[in-house]
Amino acid sequence: MLASGLVTIMRFDRVRDYLLSLPGAAEDFPFGPELMVFRVGGKIFAILAYEDVPARVNLKCDPARAVELRESFSAVIPGYHMNKKHWNTVVLDGELSDRQVKELADHSYALVEASLPKSQRLRKASS
Repeated sequence: MLASGLVTIMRFDRVRDYLLSLPGAAEDFPFGPELMVFRVGGKIFAILAYEDVPARVNLKCDPARAVELRESFSAVIPGYHMNKKHWNTVVLDGELSDRQVKELADHSYALVEASLPKSQRLRKASS
């Protein structure tokens, strides 16, 4: 159990660091100390439940892609306490690689950033 906990903590740290590395990303705790909320331009693009074992991250997703991911990976489920059409919860249990989790985080960030007024957008549209 301890080894599993250590893997989860390391995984959580890598995900948190990556989310904070995105342009203009900010972290706050509006729902309590156990949920890290990541925003761009004041809008949420990720919520990390780091006290869960394994940790979980809610990420925004294109609705058709969200369904496809849920059908392909048991670690991707409808977004917990979120609009399940637009949000997935990704269980950080190792089923998805770091690269895949980062790609889903990038997708979430891009969707939210694209919804900001042009004056607040930080990255040029590339996808």
